[in-house]
Amino acid sequence: MLIKALHTHGATGLMDHTAKDGSSKIVMECGLPLTGEGCVHRIITDLGVLDVTPDGLVLVETAPGVTFEHVAARTGSPLAGRRPE
Repeated sequence: MLIKALHTHGATGLMDHTAKDGSSKIVMECGLPLTGEGCVHRIITDLGVLDVTPDGLVLVETAPGVTFEHVAARTGSPLAGRRPE
């Protein structure tokens, strides 16, 4: 389930990172009708926090025990990088 909450910088998506079958819920193109294209600026999942930027997804923070590589392998869109710690 995706819950969107508007704040001053756009919308934030809260969701599980992967589906029950292990496939990524974060994809390059949506196969379903969109209700608000381009409005999500941050995605918070059980694996970490990603910002949606013009250059692509940037990993802001990971959940405890989760690595950048783990998140990248489970994301259906390439990661543009990560924020410095």
